[in-house]
Amino acid sequence: MIKKVFLAILLAQGVLMSKDVINVEVSGVLVPVIFEEDKSLPIVSMQLVFLAAGSIEDNGTDGLSRFSAAMLNEGTAKIKAADFAEELENRAISFGVSAGRETMVFELSSLKEEFAFGANMIKAVLEKPNFSKEAYKKVNMQTLGEILSKESDFDYIASLRLKELMYAKTPLGTANLGTKESLKKINTAGVEKFVKNHLDLSNLIVVIGGDISADEVKTLLKDTLLPLPKGIKRELGFYEVSSSKGREIQTKKSEQAYIYFGAPFYMKFDDKDAYKAKVASFILGESGFGSRLMEEIRVKKGLAYSAYSRFNMDKTSSSFNGYLQTKIKTQDEALELVQKIIREFTDNGVTKEELEQAKKFLLGSEPLRVETLSQRLSRSFSEYYSGLGLGYSKEQLKKIENLSLEELNEFIKNHKEINELIFSIVTNDAAA
Repeated sequence: MIKKVFLAILLAQGVLMSKDVINVEVSGVLVPVIFEEDKSLPIVSMQLVFLAAGSIEDNGTDGLSRFSAAMLNEGTAKIKAADFAEELENRAISFGVSAGRETMVFELSSLKEEFAFGANMIKAVLEKPNFSKEAYKKVNMQTLGEILSKESDFDYIASLRLKELMYAKTPLGTANLGTKESLKKINTAGVEKFVKNHLDLSNLIVVIGGDISADEVKTLLKDTLLPLPKGIKRELGFYEVSSSKGREIQTKKSEQAYIYFGAPFYMKFDDKDAYKAKVASFILGESGFGSRLMEEIRVKKGLAYSAYSRFNMDKTSSSFNGYLQTKIKTQDEALELVQKIIREFTDNGVTKEELEQAKKFLLGSEPLRVETLSQRLSRSFSEYYSGLGLGYSKEQLKKIENLSLEELNEFIKNHKEINELIFSIVTNDAAA
């Protein structure tokens, strides 16, 4: 009864905090805009999300998209980085460009009274970014510094090698940051070409919200986005996880064993049973204390400070991933225990108590995940980008509420592929 009352309240909140997708025509292209008006504070935030513009588009030059994003943070051809940053700082405007695996994102937030100025600064960057030798040299040095710092980051080393093993010879098996070797291949001409080919209207989604009206949004965007070319819609590929089980050890002067693992997970993000994967993932390793992995590995055996796993499903891949750290002398025991826990999970499923606890948390914590404007906009973007439609998360909660133990356990037992584990381990010389 309590769960049903909660869902009713949540649905009512959804009406009060309604979100819309409006289309803004720029240069003959209809650009989708995810919009929420919220006058609780005199603040506006916006993201320009360029699809198929992240590391998946690096095309053999690891780190190119990330380097390009860093260059776009260096001001304009007329207003160099220091002056550009000062102009924004004097008005308390936050601005930044970043590149992930699938997207490149321009982010802007400010007080309402300064937002038009901030948008105009974005327009200036889009028109003539600062691709000077000085800007290139600065970004190159910063990137090299990051790459060198990762040489002693054992978590990074283990996780990167796991990516390479799971997605060998695909765009997903590369270093988003780049490598010392790939950095040598990146030049200003390559950056200019990447930006020209990936920042366009046909692959853009705008996310904006705050103390601003729909009419104001349309007027602002028609001007801000004018420098962008029309472009041609790009499609992302889907990449399967390697089916070769096994483990790879890298020896470093570490005091702990860093264990990262992954496996195939045969389910697409838009599958009708995706909500079952959410619950199963929570119980197995995503919920922290109380999860199977944490209880068995840390609480009962004391083999690790933390142990974590989750099912990852998005447009370009679907996988099962996890990690833990343990003492050098117990790494083999920890490895065997991980395999045992996952095997028992897929053989026997979960208990009624585990399902009830998962439901209680997933339903009860929902308001915390949508209490801020940024959280709501982020969720709306995910729903729209995935093609599932705004409001999908609420539909998923209803399905979770009605999920039976029998249905969940049947689902878990049908996904024994998560036992096909690939391990990437960083440990010290003595253990190799």
